[in-house]
Amino acid sequence: MTTLQTDDFAVEGMTCGSCAGRVERALLDREDVAEAKVNLMAAKVRVTFAPETDVSSLFEEIRNIGYEMGPITSDRATSASEGLFGEETRRQRRTFVASAFFAAPLMVISMLAPHEPLWLAIQWVLSVFLVFVWGRQFHLIALQRVRLGQANMDTLVSISVLAAFFYSTWAAFDGRPVYFETAGMIIALILMGRYLETRAKDRASQAVAKLMELGFSSAVRVVREGQEVEVAQEDLTVGDLVVVLAGEKFPADGVITNGHSTVDESMLTGESLPVERTVGDAVYCGTINGTGRVVFRVTETGADTALSRIVAMVEEVQASKPPIQRLADRVSSVFVPISILIGIVTFVAWLVFGGDLWLAVRNGIAVLIIACPCALGLATPAAIMAGSGRGAELGVLFKNAEVFERTRVIDTVVFDKTGTLTRGEMTLTDVSAEDPDTFLRLVGSIEGATSHPIGRAVAEGARGRGVTIVSPEEVETAAGRGVTGVVDGVRVWVGKSDFLAEAGLETTNQQQEVMGTLEDQAKTVFVAGWEGQVRGVLAVSDSLRPTSGETVSRLRSMKIAVALITGDNARSASVVAGQLGIHDVKAGVLPGEKAQELTLMKDQGAVVGFVGDGINDAVALAAADLGIAIGTGTDVAVESGDVVLMSGDPLGVPTSLALARGTYRVIVGNLVWAFIYNVAAIPLAAAGILNPMVAAFAMAFSSVSVVTNSLRLRRFKALTAP
Repeated sequence: MTTLQTDDFAVEGMTCGSCAGRVERALLDREDVAEAKVNLMAAKVRVTFAPETDVSSLFEEIRNIGYEMGPITSDRATSASEGLFGEETRRQRRTFVASAFFAAPLMVISMLAPHEPLWLAIQWVLSVFLVFVWGRQFHLIALQRVRLGQANMDTLVSISVLAAFFYSTWAAFDGRPVYFETAGMIIALILMGRYLETRAKDRASQAVAKLMELGFSSAVRVVREGQEVEVAQEDLTVGDLVVVLAGEKFPADGVITNGHSTVDESMLTGESLPVERTVGDAVYCGTINGTGRVVFRVTETGADTALSRIVAMVEEVQASKPPIQRLADRVSSVFVPISILIGIVTFVAWLVFGGDLWLAVRNGIAVLIIACPCALGLATPAAIMAGSGRGAELGVLFKNAEVFERTRVIDTVVFDKTGTLTRGEMTLTDVSAEDPDTFLRLVGSIEGATSHPIGRAVAEGARGRGVTIVSPEEVETAAGRGVTGVVDGVRVWVGKSDFLAEAGLETTNQQQEVMGTLEDQAKTVFVAGWEGQVRGVLAVSDSLRPTSGETVSRLRSMKIAVALITGDNARSASVVAGQLGIHDVKAGVLPGEKAQELTLMKDQGAVVGFVGDGINDAVALAAADLGIAIGTGTDVAVESGDVVLMSGDPLGVPTSLALARGTYRVIVGNLVWAFIYNVAAIPLAAAGILNPMVAAFAMAFSSVSVVTNSLRLRRFKALTAP
């Protein structure tokens, strides 16, 4: 099976939703392109294509329909304060200011100056500069579209402005009233709208720009041949030893080999408090070393770092489209030609029934200007860019745009217990055996060879009691039930009592009493044995996270039911559930059964979100209507989730749901505004109620209002415990 390739490319020349649709269709018409997603807001397209495809042929395909497509250059991301379009914003500002310099006197003269040749000539000269110098971008693109048999927003603007200018030129020679200010002000107002729109887009993209900037380090000190030398960040390789002083950023992902410090990881997790890091701990590119000098060994560089993967994930969701956008895309694709037809009908109707040529021209112009579907094209991507960017700042990553729609119907959230509502850091608390040292040597050696949290807790607990553990000769794990292996020639069984019973190792009444007592204390209890006998009982415990209770309370305030599912025994699960006030508890559930339980809940009418963090949760995360993965968990769990919480704080669950729902509300609000704006305004323009300049002002600010409305999401606050 051929592996497809996915890349992002910049696209220049798109001004509205119909442009975006045209670019997508041109790419999708190719047999070697499997998928194409245009992000009008970011002026990018994400293309999935066959690896043998000549990329230059894709560029040529788009050039043939009047747009420029090419690689994304690094200069698009200037700084976190400017967002991704700093240079474009500055260019638009210069253009608008220059047009305003001509439009202001033109407007004053048109209102105050007498209808005399000198003043008419001055108006004509000013309007020439506005229409053919500052407005030439509209005419050039419109001409290009005409040659290709197409039309877009620039076509509507160009037709309107040229109609007003040439009518006024004719009227000046015929002694009729002129309307040069109409042509000039339309250009100035639309340029103002584009400047404000680009500036707002910059602000919406600042979160991604900030993330990209965080990963940059100007100089890196590497230990080579016993000496510290400075190298460029891009020259780092896996295995390098890097020195990081207090206050400096980590230039790559790695593991500390020397030193101890506090590290500010807020850019990854959203948590402001620094965390302790010492030898053996992982550190990540872009995080800030707080207090001490450390040396770390590089494990990931460049695009493979956690920061780069986060940026890629945010860009992925911004490139995707939720189902609600499909209707807007269909409307935008036909809006421009329909608008031109309505404008022509309006012109003819006013000319035939009104008898006034200027009224016919004016009202036709108003229809064309007011009908520009810019707001429709920006409604969804603006909200997604702002919402996903704010989520990244808070340590909440959305995997695709559909999440924003799905969250609004979630009515039940099911938590896996360990590592989500609890800390997930097991500690060996109890050992009941005739010979504890021998017992812990054998059991600890087996458990130390596993990656399970309970296994690690037992091994560390054995070492803490002064017991030496060794590498087992053989280990075999039964997921969710236990583990067996050979140590010093002895076959050892560790796990649940029924797991050992199947191997012929039965617990005694005394051992069952000990197990019951420990389970009543909400501890995870299991047994171990060899040579036909259960030799002892062990217990580990895991404490609740400080914000678990507040998490449950917040979800209930959102009218979301909360349930608990765990592989632990019913007694342990019920104690934890009782502390949190959770009544729906499913205990003793094997990993493979979690997905079945979720499916059963869905069959009963629930719309289920599942929160998990371990390898055992991957199937359940995929089976849920919405999978929320704790980012501190395994890579498999993170890949399976629809939402990733980079922090282990369970309050991230209601925070992510609230942010996603808020983003969806903004998307709907933007689309409703855009639809109402065009549906209501076009008849007003056709009826002669809207002046063309008022229409230009309204059209310009429709796009600005959509983006500005989306920017409200940047003020979203993460939920915190009182």
